[in-house]
Amino acid sequence: MTHYGMAIDLKRCIACHGCTLACKSANNLPDGVRYNNVLTDGGQYMDTARGTYPNDLYRKYYPVSCQHCENPACVKVCPVGATYKDPETGVVRQDSDKCIGCRMCMSACPYTGVRTFNWEEPKYSLDFPVGDYDAPEHVKHTVEKCRFCYQRLAKGETPACMEVCGAFARHWGDLDDPDSEISQLIATREWEQLLPEMGTKPSVYYLI
Repeated sequence: MTHYGMAIDLKRCIACHGCTLACKSANNLPDGVRYNNVLTDGGQYMDTARGTYPNDLYRKYYPVSCQHCENPACVKVCPVGATYKDPETGVVRQDSDKCIGCRMCMSACPYTGVRTFNWEEPKYSLDFPVGDYDAPEHVKHTVEKCRFCYQRLAKGETPACMEVCGAFARHWGDLDDPDSEISQLIATREWEQLLPEMGTKPSVYYLI
């Protein structure tokens, strides 16, 4: 068994949004759907700082998607097993064939904005599919979220967002392997997780 996770170095992230675009392309996401968002911890608007120039400015970027929790609240409330934790990888997955569109997973998830719901038949800006040939289909009246590019993991590859990070801010690996790069980083760097008080135990670590 493996427990895949991700560590994101907040000192290196430059908010280029390459991870957002790579994810959207690789997974052939419909218009208006994003699995990965880069949020600004700072001023009122994206890419703005808070404080007073020149000595009191603060800004930090947080790439946020599904946290693939060890104790996922979404899995507990799904009445049909469409949201489930894969026992072999630890990845929290979505089965669109089972999803009945009740959106209980969206209500239970404490991480706002990491899921979207397809109210209508998915629409695309291009008239042909892009990205991975085996990317999951997108279906009306179902929930969408990051799957850690499961179609790539099945082939021994890494998620698309990992491959394009020009700042080398993202790190990937097995959290259960103490010798993996990600485990070594977590052991030697200061880190934080989103909403630890919720008890979900995210598999995404933010290096600070």
